[in-house]
Amino acid sequence: MMKIINTSTSAIIQLNTDKERMMATNPIDRKWTSEDYLAYDDVSDILHEFHYGRILAKPGSTANHTDIVSNVTAVISLATREAGCRVRAVQMLVKINDDTYFYPDVTVTCGESKYENDNHTMLLNPTVVIEVTSKSSETFDKGLKAELYRSLESVQAYVVIDQHRVFAQLYTRQSNGWLLQQFDKRTQAIPLHALNYDLPMSDVYLDVNV
Repeated sequence: MMKIINTSTSAIIQLNTDKERMMATNPIDRKWTSEDYLAYDDVSDILHEFHYGRILAKPGSTANHTDIVSNVTAVISLATREAGCRVRAVQMLVKINDDTYFYPDVTVTCGESKYENDNHTMLLNPTVVIEVTSKSSETFDKGLKAELYRSLESVQAYVVIDQHRVFAQLYTRQSNGWLLQQFDKRTQAIPLHALNYDLPMSDVYLDVNV
């Protein structure tokens, strides 16, 4: 992540020194404040998420994970472009509350995007959130993280996609709560009503080895 305008040697050395100091003095297993987390995440080469004092390293991507994220991003972008929706993959931090920040695999925002900061690196109002599970994140993605994403008033749908088999879960906001649906066939489609689009499972798993 390049943040230096003055590319003099002294400026680069100063950045590296600050980064190394931050890494050395902030081990992940300690209690963090949100301010410390945001400062650390700003200089880290690895994506980290944050939940009530704990830093969670974002799992590394496999070929299946990368291909599914690419597939989903491409087809939703094409389908919703004229509706004015913005599709972003992986690098967009979402603020859940003052103590929780996540990097979803895919976010879709319809209407004006709202941000926490002037740099537009921290999204506040995703319409649809999509996570592709890894073995280490599956329980969290389907449990506590699902609850936290659904706590955002802007979120109308939350999708969890399995990278090891043809399987997806969809939470859709209803007037009286949330509807949970499951999909396990390539012939099915995930109904994303907030986008006026049904996401074909065949497109999700296109050229994915499952």
